[in-house]
Amino acid sequence: MELPKFILGDNTDFPKAIFIIHTEYPRFIINLEDDEVEWFEEFSQEDEKELESETQNLIEAATAFYDREVARYEE
Repeated sequence: MELPKFILGDNTDFPKAIFIIHTEYPRFIINLEDDEVEWFEEFSQEDEKELESETQNLIEAATAFYDREVARYEE
């Protein structure tokens, strides 16, 4: 099965949360309500240094995906 790079998710147990799931490496979920990120990968210390610089780009891409999806619903 081919998955999209980002998936929009919600859960009634977290009514204010908006989740974006990133399905490619490094896989994560971000809650756009508070920008909290949960990683599905385990990283070495070397990977963590590289990830720090890439994290902002990944969050911006997730937010842009959300904005695009919401705009499509409003059309």
